[in-house]
Amino acid sequence: MSFQNPVFIPGPTNIPESLRKACDMPTIDHRSPLFGQILHPAREGVRKVLKSESAEIFIFPSTGTGGWETALTNTLSAGDKILAARNGMFSHRWIDMCQRHNLDVQVVETPWGEGLPADRYEEILTADTNHEIKAVLATHNETATGVKSDIAAVRRALDAAGHPALLFVDGVSSIASMDFRMDEWGVDVAVTGSQKGFMLTAGLAIVGFSAKAMAATETAKLPRTFFDVHDMAKGYAANAYPYTPAVGLLNGLNEACTMLLNEGLENVFARHTRIAEGVRAAVGAWGLELCAANPSVYSDTVSAIKTPEGFNATDIVTHAAEKYGVAFGVGLGEVAGKVFRIGHLGSLTDVMALSGIATAEMCMVDLGLDIKLGSGVAAAQDYYRGNTATAQKDAA
Repeated sequence: MSFQNPVFIPGPTNIPESLRKACDMPTIDHRSPLFGQILHPAREGVRKVLKSESAEIFIFPSTGTGGWETALTNTLSAGDKILAARNGMFSHRWIDMCQRHNLDVQVVETPWGEGLPADRYEEILTADTNHEIKAVLATHNETATGVKSDIAAVRRALDAAGHPALLFVDGVSSIASMDFRMDEWGVDVAVTGSQKGFMLTAGLAIVGFSAKAMAATETAKLPRTFFDVHDMAKGYAANAYPYTPAVGLLNGLNEACTMLLNEGLENVFARHTRIAEGVRAAVGAWGLELCAANPSVYSDTVSAIKTPEGFNATDIVTHAAEKYGVAFGVGLGEVAGKVFRIGHLGSLTDVMALSGIATAEMCMVDLGLDIKLGSGVAAAQDYYRGNTATAQKDAA
């Protein structure tokens, strides 16, 4: 693998040089007021990225998986009933975590490649007249299949049913790359990490809690120590943590939020859409299909591309790494060997995306697939030529 080439996995993503430098800093006293000058602006920056006016932001030395555990253990008690759909590897893993915490999960099995079934959620929530369901899980962007779900529709399902359940959203591969509206969508706990849209290394679990979620922490009985938001809040009040924080990463997060907000969130989202559309144009030119069932659920951060029956899609990923020094994502779970994934999120440009498309194309031709060399690149070029100038003008 070459350090000179960008990566095209769905995370960790490419790190801008300015963020690498922000993380590379001398040791400071993490219980001093100086640390507060890093911590509090980083939390406020995250709040703005989540499009929230009042969310409590907690940042743990962990990953998105730690964020899932933070959501569950701070708001729920053993035996509580949870509603979740399984439509990919990451929704599956969150469900598994719930079960390991002795939560009673009602699972709506959903074909991999489809979005969350908000209509089915509404039926189940309406039937739950005793309000036994305490939380609804929603994976905004299923990284394994390249599927985006409609979180606003999930909120409408809760509201239509008149149900008080908390809404937890996994935004690990969407937040800071795709539009996310915590307040407008009535999200009670939003979960993400440092290594995707925030363009840093893995190491931070980033969560936003609504006032309703904070109220639930007062009665929750699941055990928690490292991920206790009350302990973290007490630390924040004293410009500190209840344990040693990842100071350099927090400094990088502060800088990442500044970078995103300076670009303008709507411009960030438009850039991701534009780059993704170029990748999708290439897939169409290759005569291949996405795992995502239809355009309404196409992800703007990762494309899972199906290969012909009988072909092992993992061979493309292995060949790209060994011959060209470029990283793509393998298929996971039910789609292992059936798809390869191109991540197109974080620090990425049209020109960088073209290099990934070209490499994938070379690999498929090398491995004998019926792909015309240059076809996908040309299709993406046509799209970017017609759409880049306007986007760049808007960003400026």
